[in-house]
Amino acid sequence: MKIQQFEDKYLAHYSYAILSECERKIVLIDPSRNPQQYYDYAKEMSAEIIAVVETHPHADFVSSHLEIHQTKGASIYAHSLTGASYPFEPFDEGTEISFGNIKLSSLYTPGHSPDSISIVLNHDGKDKAVFTGDTLFIGDCGRPDLREGAGNVQLTRDDLARQMYSSLRNKLMTLDNDVLVYPAHGAGTLCGKGLSEANSSTIGAEKISNWSLQDMTEEKFVQDLTADQPFIPKYFGYDVDLNRKGAPAFQSSINAVKVLTKPLADSLKSDLVIIDARAQQEFKKNHLSNSFNIQAGTKFETWLGSIISPGEKFYLITSDQEQLNQLIGRSANIGYESFIEGAFISEGGEEEMEVVDVEKFRNNPDQYSIVDIRNNSEVKSKPIFSSAINIPLGELRERINEIPTDKPVIVHCAGGYRSAAGSSIVNEAIGDKTQVFDLGEAIEQFDKH
Repeated sequence: MKIQQFEDKYLAHYSYAILSECERKIVLIDPSRNPQQYYDYAKEMSAEIIAVVETHPHADFVSSHLEIHQTKGASIYAHSLTGASYPFEPFDEGTEISFGNIKLSSLYTPGHSPDSISIVLNHDGKDKAVFTGDTLFIGDCGRPDLREGAGNVQLTRDDLARQMYSSLRNKLMTLDNDVLVYPAHGAGTLCGKGLSEANSSTIGAEKISNWSLQDMTEEKFVQDLTADQPFIPKYFGYDVDLNRKGAPAFQSSINAVKVLTKPLADSLKSDLVIIDARAQQEFKKNHLSNSFNIQAGTKFETWLGSIISPGEKFYLITSDQEQLNQLIGRSANIGYESFIEGAFISEGGEEEMEVVDVEKFRNNPDQYSIVDIRNNSEVKSKPIFSSAINIPLGELRERINEIPTDKPVIVHCAGGYRSAAGSSIVNEAIGDKTQVFDLGEAIEQFDKH
């Protein structure tokens, strides 16, 4: 028996292949959008993919369960409460999947979502591992506020937090201490707020170190779990519903994206946003009108899906073909490939943004309207400018009218990546009324906390 962990570092997502070495059969758990890595692994192991298990309808990435079913004939297993429209086998508590000397058992563990399950792996008669989806993470547990407006079953965050309290204590903590814990996410995900950098653990270790497994009342647990959760990107509800339906095949969806050959600026639809993924230095020197600068960094998908609403068409541009292909694929990982009106390589356009004079700002901060686009919890824990207007990046487009235009505007975040995007959004909206600057990495000179 072998357990292979796959990581999508951009979405901090873990998926798994469980191999029966005696029967050469594989069961996948929570696969990502592009199934090729699982096909390659099966070929390498001379094995057949027989099943896919979904621990819940994911909010932060699109799964390839339906494509794997259609391509490989693998059965899909999910909880009956999922309300899936794809063909699946109900995998409710008490149900088992057996292959070789491996038995996979479903534990109903609601809390992150009303339809969440964990999967206990028993090998040769002993529980060896549990795949906890978004219920139990390393150092944390799943957030309970993503299913208040999405999915087949919707509950309040407090109701789900109470379910989480029970699932952790009455289901997962009853497993043996040496049972390995394999979660669906690691540090960096927005499905929790305090995850460890580790990619696995044991039940015993988590009982000692994980705050959510400590002795506390249900009331205290609900209070702590629901406090200061990260923001919810716009795309999360869309992905829940897309995963309940089953996404179209990855490669055919990628191939359907229109790649344009050096289109003239006046041939582009003027009412559509351009996502310019070039480095911020290039963007500020020259860019096309109506462009937002979401750089091709590790959080590209997160901010694309936070700034652009599901269903909103946009153009995607980069400075080279390899990066363009990569970002089309990464857009598909959150189900946004069908919203790309056209993708092309560009060296920019006639628009530019002035570079901030940091010393002038330092000496005269009251002569600027300061916009802090960090999340509310970041501002609360580490305030930087007392006079700043706090509008989180994901809300910026909808709250532009809260920014006064009687002074130059300076935008900042915690390190410079988000402020590149935020300042470009503000500049596009009010740059004709006042100067807009990006404080960028210079924020580190002011952040003394």
